[in-house]
Amino acid sequence: MAQQLLMPKATAIWLVDNTALSFDQIAQFCKLHPLEVKAIADGEAAQGIKGLDPISTGQLSRDEIERAEKNPAHKLKLSEPKVRVPESKRRGPRYTPVSKRQDRPNAILWLVRNHPELKDAQISRLVGTTKSTIEQIRERTHWNAANLTPMDPVTLGLCSQIDLDMEVEKAAKGRPLPTAAELGETLQSAHETERLAPSYEREEEKEIDADAVFAKLKSLKSSTPDEDEDDRY
Repeated sequence: MAQQLLMPKATAIWLVDNTALSFDQIAQFCKLHPLEVKAIADGEAAQGIKGLDPISTGQLSRDEIERAEKNPAHKLKLSEPKVRVPESKRRGPRYTPVSKRQDRPNAILWLVRNHPELKDAQISRLVGTTKSTIEQIRERTHWNAANLTPMDPVTLGLCSQIDLDMEVEKAAKGRPLPTAAELGETLQSAHETERLAPSYEREEEKEIDADAVFAKLKSLKSSTPDEDEDDRY
């Protein structure tokens, strides 16, 4: 973890008031703009902020300050800390505010119903709960199971939509593709396919019979005038 200066503006105020360092040197050390340091020196900025002695906090040595005062081109360097505190890593479930903890069972029920592909560890990360609670809600053995209502954890403010989408995407990657039987779609057998042929043949036969009927009617119509003429005579 990179070492950082504590309270940059308060340190800059102390250096302006107690050293002969240039504005550029103070600005470089405190990660400020030189004009901002000049404004601090003129009393136009950082009013009401008490200066912080970087020597007493162990972040700057007196020898380092004297070296920089003698050489305007020298850049101040932070002193090495005497004790290094390891960076803490968050482990376990996400912290949930007390005011929202009563909504967690509802959020768990919503996740179990709408995203069954999520593992217990993923649900635990999203809403900050324990695996035993998740199992109780899955099995409907939770003490308040009868009164639970599925509620979106994003709407409840227990997790962000981005976190939820990421967990769902992770779960989807390891999930096998659904089979045809699960989708309710099966291929027709060869026997069922062959049974369609006779119906088509019958329809074609009907069309042929209809043509024959129309042809017969046409021939009868053309012969009708002759019969009328014979009747007149």
